[in-house]
Amino acid sequence: MPDDEHRATAEAVLPLVGGPANVHSVAHCMTRLRLGLHDRSRVDEERLRALPAVLGVVDDDTCQIVLGPGVVTRVTAAFRALLDGPPEPGVRQDGGAARETTTAAPGQATGAAAGAQDLARRGAAIRAQARARNATPVRLVLRRIANVFVPLIPALIGCGIVAGLNGALTNLGRAPGLVPALTAVSAGFMSLLAVFVGYNTAKEFGGTPVLGGAVASVIVYAGVAKVEVFGHHLAPGQGGVIGALAAALLAVQVERWTRRVVPDALDVLLTPTVTVLVTGLVTLYGLMFLAGEAATAIGEVATWLLSHGGALAGLLLGGLFLPLVMLGLHQALIPIHTTLIEQQGSTVLLPILAMAGAGQVGCAVAVYLRLRGNASIRATIRSALPAGFLGIGEPLIYGVSLPLGRPFVTACLGGACGGAVVGLLGQLGAGVGSTAIGPSGWALFPLLTGSRGFAVGAAVYAAGLATGYTTGLLATYWFGFTREMLDELDAAAPGRGPAADSYSSSFRSVE
Repeated sequence: MPDDEHRATAEAVLPLVGGPANVHSVAHCMTRLRLGLHDRSRVDEERLRALPAVLGVVDDDTCQIVLGPGVVTRVTAAFRALLDGPPEPGVRQDGGAARETTTAAPGQATGAAAGAQDLARRGAAIRAQARARNATPVRLVLRRIANVFVPLIPALIGCGIVAGLNGALTNLGRAPGLVPALTAVSAGFMSLLAVFVGYNTAKEFGGTPVLGGAVASVIVYAGVAKVEVFGHHLAPGQGGVIGALAAALLAVQVERWTRRVVPDALDVLLTPTVTVLVTGLVTLYGLMFLAGEAATAIGEVATWLLSHGGALAGLLLGGLFLPLVMLGLHQALIPIHTTLIEQQGSTVLLPILAMAGAGQVGCAVAVYLRLRGNASIRATIRSALPAGFLGIGEPLIYGVSLPLGRPFVTACLGGACGGAVVGLLGQLGAGVGSTAIGPSGWALFPLLTGSRGFAVGAAVYAAGLATGYTTGLLATYWFGFTREMLDELDAAAPGRGPAADSYSSSFRSVE
């Protein structure tokens, strides 16, 4: 997509999220533009979804617009430029847009899009209900912890791919002079990962970011090897990202307490000193040891689970991941993935969890084949499938399977079977892991590593994907619809009017 198209996308998005005055923060992850908004009610989600470049919209703690890998980076830059510059012609500060709109007469269908729009509305309603259920203190904390790690994903991906390339050169005995340089490039960020986690944690939870980074840097400082705790010398990096997260959270609390009791005239001197001193000592004489034990336990449990649980562990992980996403509990896995990567060089959990996306893709293909008379839903699936193959599942989940109910269950079954295959092959000695978090689907291939080398690991992952696609397709095709659902949904052909009434009964299965 040329730069002018990225800018055009940004210009189209801005009025639909309430205009510049409604945006207070802009960020992005690998696939999503994440906007912090003052007033969520000013978002025109239906028109946002209709934009050609938009693959989906997720309303979470921020308004998340799914644009896809690569595109999101350029659109985010263009979006920031619009906010920093003068208002563009046609973009009003109040969030309106100077362009003509057309509306259908009451009771009149808007063409073949009626079926897909009804599913999209149902998906939006389910998302809103899930968001309300997820607004518990524990889940809100998990969401904020996830926000700590999301900005780190691009660096994790880049360093992971470089590490994979370095491993391939080492195994092939090629370019021996380049290997040490690539090792430095790939390992440098990982060696300081705790510092970035500490910085982002303090920033997310309302502290001074650099103080969070300062206390977290204690964990990776080589001199901690001289510190003795509980009769043992500490090791640099002990506790990893879990220790950094805990240290920075403590630093935020110490900083707030100190600010309340220290006179304003002495704040600039005493607050940072007390924060670094108190938190640093607690980190050395408590948090590093405890976090180190927790990190070791996570690694041992993950290894034991896949070496002994095999197919059963893969079945449960692959089948339950989409429901975990619905409950907001998947965010607790991000620190676990990062800990495994930091500790073992890869996370063995991500390739199994990625099978949930494979089941979703197979499910969508089956819906496409079954609903031959519903042109709008089929058009939605055609536009969303390429993103689904790359691991971007939100358009298919919230636009197709989840509103329909039964297909969501069969998609989970596809993910369970794909996970079972990966888990079983791992138990037999052909394990596969990912050197970074973020991508899934086909986009995960460059980041794969295996106990028997990249080729075997990639073959195991491909076998899981194929199983997930096939099972999701067959299960949905044969068991994803009742006869009543097919009669009602397949009647929503072009020119036959809105299908909202006919959808109501088929939606009862998910209400």
